[in-house]
Amino acid sequence: MSSIEMTADVERLNTPANPFWLQGLLAAAFWLATALLVVYVPNASRSWPMTQGLANLCLIVTGLIVLAVILRRWSRPLAVRTARLGPWLIALPLLLSVWELLTAKLAWLPVPFFAPPQALLDVYVDDWRRLADSLFHSAILLGSGVALGALTGFIAGVAIGWSRSIGYWLHPVLRILGPVPSTALLPLCFFLFPSSWSASVFLIALATWFPVTVLTWSGVASVDKAYYDVARTLGANQPFLIFKVAIPAALPHVFVGLFMGLGASFSTLVVAEMMGVKSGIGWYLQWAQGWAAYANMYAALLIMALACSGLISALFLVRDRLLAWQQGAMKW
Repeated sequence: MSSIEMTADVERLNTPANPFWLQGLLAAAFWLATALLVVYVPNASRSWPMTQGLANLCLIVTGLIVLAVILRRWSRPLAVRTARLGPWLIALPLLLSVWELLTAKLAWLPVPFFAPPQALLDVYVDDWRRLADSLFHSAILLGSGVALGALTGFIAGVAIGWSRSIGYWLHPVLRILGPVPSTALLPLCFFLFPSSWSASVFLIALATWFPVTVLTWSGVASVDKAYYDVARTLGANQPFLIFKVAIPAALPHVFVGLFMGLGASFSTLVVAEMMGVKSGIGWYLQWAQGWAAYANMYAALLIMALACSGLISALFLVRDRLLAWQQGAMKW
């Protein structure tokens, strides 16, 4: 972000009715109140572990907010980020307090189906090794499937969009096989493939392959014919037209397909890991449900949500780097 854009954001967000320092101090006060609620309001039914740890975490956030309010005068990027996050910094402690009241303090939500926030914090402290191992195996499985599906989908999309003869044969297959949910093929894949891991990779690749193929095909087919005419006038051959004209022009569509495929692959990942793998986020969710450890299940779901959001954010960074002329056209 340029200095001019930062200045505009600062002037837009820092209004007399809502100055930075007042919003930041209000957020710090809410986080402090949440810490006091966690510590001094008695629990309804039992003593939950990591109660003091949750309060300490709220106090740390309070200190960081106060520090950001003090330093924002000398750091314009910090001022912009603080102003943008201000409403959320106020809403989050309110939501956390409501969650704490409904579960630990008043017990209006039944245990073990609903766990207080300190129970999730206790899972991260005590069971982080199993969670980290599950996340690592899920990352390997997801990366293998998405890479395979994105590569084959990109090649198939370029081939269908460029060649009518290839499209004649692949288009019916795409229309029949593509709309079928990949999880519906789960029993067949576990029968055909030699291991559950290879079957899971295929299912994730299939979930990624369809949107990448369709969007790549659409991108190649929608390239302005004038680009090809100009390139041919300058002496371009067919490989040049494909790799230097068609593919670069289709990249915005390709990234849309990657975003859609990544979201579909996560749902397929969880279902596939529930069926036969020995470690992974899906396996961890099934294990937690089997032992009625709902706090562990919620902790794993939160990690999966953050991992999916982080991967999409990283993909957006790659997109903005490769498609600098379209930076800001799509946001996450």
